Amino acid sequence: MLPVDSAAPRGTPGEVFLAFLKLGLTSFGGPIAHLGYFREELVTRRRWIDEAGYADLVALGQFLPGPASSQVGFALGLMRAGPLGALAAWAGFTLPSALLLVAFALGAAAFDGAMAQGALHGLKLVAVAIVAQAVLGMARSLTPDRERAAIAVLAVLVLVLAGGVLGQVGAIVFGALAGLAVCRNGAAAVVEHTFPGSRRVGSGLVLLFAVLLVGLPLLAGLGQGFALFDGFYRAGALVFGGGHVVLPLLEAETVARGWVTEDQFLAGYGATQAVPGPLFTFAAYLGTIAGSPPMGLMGAAIALVAIFLPGLLLMAGALPFWNQLRHWPQAQAAMRGANAAVVGILGAALYDPVFVTAVLTPLDFALALAGFVALVSWKCPPWVVVLALGAIGAVLGTL
Repeated sequence: MLPVDSAAPRGTPGEVFLAFLKLGLTSFGGPIAHLGYFREELVTRRRWIDEAGYADLVALGQFLPGPASSQVGFALGLMRAGPLGALAAWAGFTLPSALLLVAFALGAAAFDGAMAQGALHGLKLVAVAIVAQAVLGMARSLTPDRERAAIAVLAVLVLVLAGGVLGQVGAIVFGALAGLAVCRNGAAAVVEHTFPGSRRVGSGLVLLFAVLLVGLPLLAGLGQGFALFDGFYRAGALVFGGGHVVLPLLEAETVARGWVTEDQFLAGYGATQAVPGPLFTFAAYLGTIAGSPPMGLMGAAIALVAIFLPGLLLMAGALPFWNQLRHWPQAQAAMRGANAAVVGILGAALYDPVFVTAVLTPLDFALALAGFVALVSWKCPPWVVVLALGAIGAVLGTL
């Protein structure tokens, strides 16, 4: 079990589970939107961590392979209530969408028709409002001067020129280097939290990640269960940022192997867009229909654990080293620049893919703007905006 500072955990696993269960039931819109929901619920409302600490976790999640939003949630649960809190955060955020997708795979649900598609479109508009609120709030805190505002803008340029995963990592590296050059005079942030774990345990977790990545293919020939775990573990280990980036890897591990058909894959992907929580739970659907035993609920459990495990091992393994580095003056300057770059990355994501895939008409823009005003000016809880825009989208879809 991962040792933590006895003074650090301030909550209980039950508290963490309920907080993340709420997020798992209401967080639509992909990893960038999830980070916005996390910030509103856990930074702004519950005050589990300060803005700078949260940005540190987001930056670390962008560097590591795996589902970025789930990794940040796992780390927040670890800080709040220790190792059991980390597992509670993962379970609360993951299980709602995983169970819905298993039900869909078993034929207990369907997501089709004009009303359903309209509701899905309404939920995409919710993501626009949530991400815009996150960008605004983080920009106020993390780009308070001209130097860091310039870093955020230039990070967008890096992301646009490079694109994809390379652009995201490159933007944060650029931000860190720029921070070393122009953010040295900033006062060190007063930190009220400590990222948990020891460097020895962290090294062991990173080593375990590598051993599984190399060793599981050697065990895949022992049976379908080992092959299933190996395929989904590799998909989770080789993707940065999570979200839709994992889809080509999942297709290669399932459709190409003959475990599912192309039509089944696309149907499951469509259903995934209709549920809250991390897109990585698509693995639960694929594991349920994986062609030969183990499949069903056992296949879903194997696929779900396997795809999340590498990213969670890396996050828990990296936190102790992040904790050491962030106290050095040079590291603090680099982190100020990297945090500013994170604002730029979120701003770029607000435009593409969030805005361009959701706002298709002037009415869409008006609804997204109404959701943003409801969140920022009226201080409505995010779940209220989710229900309202989802219902409006469903109604409009039938007209």
